[in-house]
Amino acid sequence: MTAKGFSALPLHERIRQDIETRIISGTLRPGDRIPSELELMARYGCARMTVNKALSALATRGLLERRKRAGTFVARPRTVAMVLDVPDLGSAVTARGQVYAFRLLDRQISDTARDRQAAADLGDVGRVMRLTGLHLADGVAFALEERLINLALVPAIEPVDFSTEPPGTWLLRHIPWTEAENRIGALAASRAQAKVLGISPGDACLAIERRTWRGADSVTVVRQTFVAGSHELVARFGPAGGSPARISAAAAAMTSAIGTSSA
Repeated sequence: MTAKGFSALPLHERIRQDIETRIISGTLRPGDRIPSELELMARYGCARMTVNKALSALATRGLLERRKRAGTFVARPRTVAMVLDVPDLGSAVTARGQVYAFRLLDRQISDTARDRQAAADLGDVGRVMRLTGLHLADGVAFALEERLINLALVPAIEPVDFSTEPPGTWLLRHIPWTEAENRIGALAASRAQAKVLGISPGDACLAIERRTWRGADSVTVVRQTFVAGSHELVARFGPAGGSPARISAAAAAMTSAIGTSSA
């Protein structure tokens, strides 16, 4: 939006966009406290109702969390709200007592005006980053990751080299999202996938596709291909915290193999 167009907006909308931009850029990070309504009134020279309207809009979109008598804070990513959580891979590997590493294989900047696949995945969002990387445990590859990121929503990620943390971990720490979707299946490794993962073409793998949104806008789409037996998904159901339901890569891969052989 041009400066002229921004100045023509109602004041509550300008305040909302100002705070939202600071959140997206990483200036305000998940858990940071937002200035009080009185402080914002003084900063923008407006009535309390105007400030409240801006903060309420941000809270509705899932970017802010308002706590009685405590204040307003940048919302943390709601990973625990997912029916089936896909945990941070680095943390999962470390919890098993293994050494985790991520290797970036390819990075490209594209535009949905020219990249039809990116447009189909993210919508007509403009500039996107396309990443391909490899997750390793004790030096052995266990997952191939292909990710698209909407740079209009996540401009701060563009210069990150991912030498100290993978893209997924970076996004979880920096970018709040309001909705997520997981698709889980099984596939036979292609020749290219098999070469990178160190397995044979046609070997059964667990496939996970995850999409996240902030309001109506797509943040990222990631497709991860796991070597069979290398990853486990856990979901817990029921208010009393009953036994967790588990779906293992090996089980999913076996289902795929059986289905392929019977087809």
